[in-house]
Amino acid sequence: MPELDVDALLKDPKTRIVVCCGSGGVGKTTTAAAIGVRAAELGRRTVVLTIDPARRLAQALGLTELDNTPRPVSDVDGDLHAMMLDMKRTFDEVVLAHTDAKKAEEIFANPFYQAMSSTFSGTQEYMAMEKLGQLRAADEWDLIVVDTPPSRSALDFLDAPQHLAKFLDGRMLRILLTPARVGGRGMFKMLAGTLSFFSKAMTKILGAQLIGDLSTFVSALDSMFGGFRERADETYRLLQTPGTAFLVVAAPQPDAVREAAYFADRLVEEDMPLAGLVLNRVDQVAAAELTAEQALAAAQQLEASGESPTTADVLRVHADLVALVQAQARIADRFTAAHPTVPQATVRTQPEDVHDLAGLRRVGAALAGD
Repeated sequence: MPELDVDALLKDPKTRIVVCCGSGGVGKTTTAAAIGVRAAELGRRTVVLTIDPARRLAQALGLTELDNTPRPVSDVDGDLHAMMLDMKRTFDEVVLAHTDAKKAEEIFANPFYQAMSSTFSGTQEYMAMEKLGQLRAADEWDLIVVDTPPSRSALDFLDAPQHLAKFLDGRMLRILLTPARVGGRGMFKMLAGTLSFFSKAMTKILGAQLIGDLSTFVSALDSMFGGFRERADETYRLLQTPGTAFLVVAAPQPDAVREAAYFADRLVEEDMPLAGLVLNRVDQVAAAELTAEQALAAAQQLEASGESPTTADVLRVHADLVALVQAQARIADRFTAAHPTVPQATVRTQPEDVHDLAGLRRVGAALAGD
């Protein structure tokens, strides 16, 4: 198994984007923040984009809040900015950039747009792609570090933007758009004459008001349909360039490692540059030469003699920890067996939650093998 040289990756001027991905709850946000701090202190002008609603990144970086605009991080020996994706604001920016002010107002006031821009499945991932594309196009940063959304599946980051683009460019919306072009109130009359079954079914299920709002929304966005698909495709291609590096983050747990393996396979299939695996929150044990069996045997002897009950308890704890470390190693070996050429970096379990720059520096040092 090759070792992941994180510092070499971050120092390389060709590396312009680092994407930290993986299933939820494996430490992507902490990893992204630690990489951002490390890169800035290695001399790269860096911005970290988080999509984590828990706002842990802001706290760890010593900021009171993060929003859709990069904010400078003080107390870092380098140039580091951080921001948190505002999904609706980013969607608003896309609308404003691709339509006139009057039509934008109509779109913003539409109930369907208000719901979709805030809660629609896939919108967060799509807007993360949009914001990444905006940051890269501005060319103000040596390095952009992306903390992907806390999705149930790591693959959602790659799949959801395409799903949303297909939805916005889909046949059903085109059907709704056609009658909207000839007059809003005449929509149902036309649908009744040409697609009566579809119209009645959709109206019964969703309601006339929702169908009307949806048709108005589709009509307002008509000129932007191609743009959604085009920008999704552009950012997708950006993720395939050699200047992008994917770091798959996983914890030594069966589901997380299985998800990491699926994601690694997908990256290879899509010709996206997989830089390596970060195995996070790995436990370690002191006196590793003392096996679990030896520790349990010694504990039983002490208990039988009635001597040193505290020492017996410590030996049992040691035995449990040895078993845990061995189990984690077996789980990690599953990824290595499936992807023997993928470099790996290991971050040990921290003695306390990472909540400040000092903690992020420790994680960054662990990533770099220090």
